[in-house]
Amino acid sequence: MKALYKAGPHAGFELVDRPEPGAGPADVKIRVMTTGICGTDLHIQSWDSWAQGIIEAPLIAGHEFYGEVVEVGEDVREVKVGDRVSGEGHVVCGICRNCRAGRRQMCIHTVSVGVQRDGAFAEYVVIPETNAWVHHDPSVTPELGAIFDPFGNATHTALSFPLVGEDVLITGAGPIGLMAIAVARHAGARKIAVTDISRPRLDLARQLGADLAIDVSTTRVRDAQRELGMREGFDVGMEMSGHPSALPEMIDNMNHGGRIAMLGLPSQEITIDWGKVVTHMLTLKGIYGREMYETWYAMSAMLSSNPVLHAGISAVVTDTLPATDWEKGFEIARSGVGGKVVLDWTRL
Repeated sequence: MKALYKAGPHAGFELVDRPEPGAGPADVKIRVMTTGICGTDLHIQSWDSWAQGIIEAPLIAGHEFYGEVVEVGEDVREVKVGDRVSGEGHVVCGICRNCRAGRRQMCIHTVSVGVQRDGAFAEYVVIPETNAWVHHDPSVTPELGAIFDPFGNATHTALSFPLVGEDVLITGAGPIGLMAIAVARHAGARKIAVTDISRPRLDLARQLGADLAIDVSTTRVRDAQRELGMREGFDVGMEMSGHPSALPEMIDNMNHGGRIAMLGLPSQEITIDWGKVVTHMLTLKGIYGREMYETWYAMSAMLSSNPVLHAGISAVVTDTLPATDWEKGFEIARSGVGGKVVLDWTRL
């Protein structure tokens, strides 16, 4: 099979022939149709300090994908050959305290597809049956199915706190921040403000339902509050950027008792006013991945019941390229000015 392969501890990928993976007794083998390019994949490609600390090459990367099941192991009970699926990329142990309590997203032995085990930048990928999410809704296209993983990040973050009637601040209008706008609107938020410095992404934010898209290179969030007619600060914050200035400014603009969900991974240490966190009684919650599998049920239910949300999430995919054009796809993703980039593995 063709695969994007990192042969050793160095920068770059190669599109080469690799052996097809075999399915174990509890596994499903999937013919990959589409894959999304994630920030994690950019780190692995460039072989930066983060990648060097967590990746063991050789490796096939890629963890956002959609495809068709072509083989199932003898112990597989529900997933069938021919099912169209997306994949939950966190493979858990099943026996640690959190797994046994039904909190599998908090497994202390998690192994990630495309990070610690071979992933989906290939014509075939193998995952446990429990990690395959079967799409029963025919309106889920291969492009939409490829971004269920990041859509799940957005959904997990956005639904961490009640949103009905609340004023929401989202810092970072990358693909996940953009999808969080649509989820927050679906969930009943009153006003939604989004920050970024990319004009194309801020334009996408407006299309997805943001009341105000703030270019923080020229405008401060406090000024945006006045423009929205707010008096007391934001009720819910979603930090999606990881930028060192985003969280401190968010804290400065939260109402007393405000709640902040943090998904963005900081690229450096962040200094915040902990006195304000205490005296303003703020709640900060870290978010990683998706709730397994409540988030997946929520995603499918929202998409099937809300055509506006369906159209909005689909519109986050701004570029779809043949997998053979992977280098161009990575360049577009790294530029940080558009939405989601998807590679089509049916075009090789």
